[in-house]
Amino acid sequence: MKAKALVLGGSGAMGVHLVELLAKQDYDVYVNSRKKRCSKENIRFIQGNALELEFLKSLLTEEWGVIVDFMTYTTEGFKSRVKYLCEATDQYVFLSSARVYSNSKSPLKEDSGRLLDTTEDKDYLKTDEYALTKARQENILKNSDYNNWTIIRPYITYSTYRLQLGVLEKEEWLYRALKGRTIVFSKEINTKLTTLTYGLDVAKGIVAIIGDSKCHRNAYHIVNRHSLKWRDVLNIYLSHLEKFLGYKPNVVLQDTKDFFKWKGESYQIKYDRLFNRQFDNSKISNQIDPSEFNSAEDGLAKSLELFLDNPHFKFINWKQEAIKDKQLSEYTSLSEIDGLKQKLKYLIYRFT
Repeated sequence: MKAKALVLGGSGAMGVHLVELLAKQDYDVYVNSRKKRCSKENIRFIQGNALELEFLKSLLTEEWGVIVDFMTYTTEGFKSRVKYLCEATDQYVFLSSARVYSNSKSPLKEDSGRLLDTTEDKDYLKTDEYALTKARQENILKNSDYNNWTIIRPYITYSTYRLQLGVLEKEEWLYRALKGRTIVFSKEINTKLTTLTYGLDVAKGIVAIIGDSKCHRNAYHIVNRHSLKWRDVLNIYLSHLEKFLGYKPNVVLQDTKDFFKWKGESYQIKYDRLFNRQFDNSKISNQIDPSEFNSAEDGLAKSLELFLDNPHFKFINWKQEAIKDKQLSEYTSLSEIDGLKQKLKYLIYRFT
C-alpha cells in the first residue's frame, strides 16, 4: 500500500512543486483546496478550508505518512491544533519562515538568534506579526511532548507567478512596468543583500527530510547558498523586460519617507527587508546539495520569461497606484480600472 501524504495549503510557490514531487515518490497525495479542483492519478484534491478546525479534524481522522503544513494560523489557533496534527501522522512538517531570524552580520544558521528572543521593541512584541507568530508556533512544537515534527524555514521563494522586488509583489511593480509606467522602489532596500530560492528547490529540500527520523525535532532553513543585492535582482528584471518591451522600464528609487506614503510602514520592512540576509546551509546539506539549486540570476530570468508568455495579475491596489501616479505626475486610464468603486478610489487619491 502506498504511503499517504497530506499537504495543507499546497497551492503556493513551494506547494505546487512539492505535490508533484511527492506523487513521483509514489505517495498518494491529498491536498486541501478552498476551490474545487480536479484530481489526477495519485494527486487528490479535497475541497475545504483547513483554517476551519472542524474541517481540519475531519482530515485528521485518517492516518498519514506525512503532513506538510503551509497554513498560516494565529498563535492560539495553532496551539489548539498541534495535538491533532502530530497525532495523525508519522512526521509533521511545519512551514515556518527564515523571517524569524534577527539581524546578523554573519550568515544565518538554524541556531542564530530569533527576533522573538532578541528584540527589545516592546510594541513589536505585543503584536502577532508573521515573524513572531511563526517563532511562537515553533516554541509550541518544541515545548510539546511530540517528537515527530520538523520545522522548515524557507526565505523568499519565487516562481513563474511569484516575482518579488523587496517587499513588493509583482502586482505592485511588474504591473506598472508592463503598462508603461514607472516602477517605484525603496532606495534603502535596494542596497541590501537578499537570498532568493526557486520554489521547486525548496520543495526538493522538503522531500529530502521526509521519512528521515534524524530530522525529527529539528529545524532547517532551505535556501540558496548565494546572496545578491536587491539592485541586482532589479537589474535582472529590467534586462529581461527590456527584451520583451523593446525599452527599459523607468525606475524611481524613493527615500523611505516617500516609499512609506504609498506602501505604508510595516514590520516586514523594518525587521527583515532592511536586514542583509545570508545563510549558512551546512545543516540541510546533509540531506540535499544546495549547490545544485537554481541560481537567482538564471531562475528569476526563466520565471519572468515564462510569466511574460502568459501574464496574469491578482488584485491591483488602486489607492497605492493613485498615490504613486500622483508622486510621479503619471496617469492611469480609467478604462484600465475595473468597477466604478475602484475608478472613484483612484480618482480621489490621484487628484486630491
